[in-house]
Amino acid sequence: MAQIDRINVDKPLFDLNTFTGRFKHFAWMTDPRTVVVSSERLVEAKTLVEKYRLGQEPAGTSKDDVRYAMKLYTSAFHPDTGELQNFCGRMSFQVPGGMLITGAMLQFYRTVPAVVFWQFVNQSFNAVVNYTNRNANSATTVTQLGVAYVSATTSALIAAIGCKSYWTKRAPPIFQRYVPFTAVAAANCVNIPFMRQNEILQGVDVQDENGNVVGKSRVAAVKGISQVIFSRIVMAAPGMLVLPIIMEKLEKIPAFKKMTFLHAPFQTTMVGCFLIFMVPTACALFPQMCCIKTSTVKRLEPELYEDMVKNTKENVPERVYFNKGL
Repeated sequence: MAQIDRINVDKPLFDLNTFTGRFKHFAWMTDPRTVVVSSERLVEAKTLVEKYRLGQEPAGTSKDDVRYAMKLYTSAFHPDTGELQNFCGRMSFQVPGGMLITGAMLQFYRTVPAVVFWQFVNQSFNAVVNYTNRNANSATTVTQLGVAYVSATTSALIAAIGCKSYWTKRAPPIFQRYVPFTAVAAANCVNIPFMRQNEILQGVDVQDENGNVVGKSRVAAVKGISQVIFSRIVMAAPGMLVLPIIMEKLEKIPAFKKMTFLHAPFQTTMVGCFLIFMVPTACALFPQMCCIKTSTVKRLEPELYEDMVKNTKENVPERVYFNKGL
């Protein structure tokens, strides 16, 4: 009787085959309120999920208790390793962390030193997020992390300073407000691939529909990383593209223009409003467990396909699946 109508803690509470289901899942998983939960409480949640899976949960445990434990566990532990993630790197920290840094980048864009400083802060934050949400089955060395960080920061600064210099001389003032977004987009195109370069060089583990690892694929890694890059740019785009227009119009109002002390808090708050919606939206654009046809692997990676043939005893599935990361 105890097994009737139990929650399957190994399956999402929402339908991840649809965008709406994925949006609900990521809105639930990236809830910024989970960031302030203590590590002890998070470990307790993981323990409850593990005990519930075995049917050994404490007496009196309700379904609401299990669902909340699943929420904490999903928000804070890596799906590949089960390790507790650094709180700054969790997707649930994207709203508070992103709103503070993006708000500062949008506010302090007028001088080169300010642009350099806030791009440095932003790329440091991005490096932590990218490393935390990588496909953890592909190890990354300290050297590779350093190269990724330096490369992304350099590309962001080149894009930011180059655009600022060019637009200052040749474009209307409002274009200078788009310097931060240009730098962020450029840096994402460098930071994420460098941070996850081992996936591209060695391939990521791919599984059949039953979760059995059948081999590795570099093409799968490229597909997953490309989707993550696109999602990250989409995540930042509305706030960083719409807010400059809003600020440009508001600063023409004498009363608002005089209250300069409100400009930074206003932009930061507005960025937070955008991110509350855009973080789950961007994460939901593509399925977390991405798939690729094995015929593509056979055509582009014949040596890795041969490994699949051996691992599956010539019973290669039509499609294979892998965690694309976030």
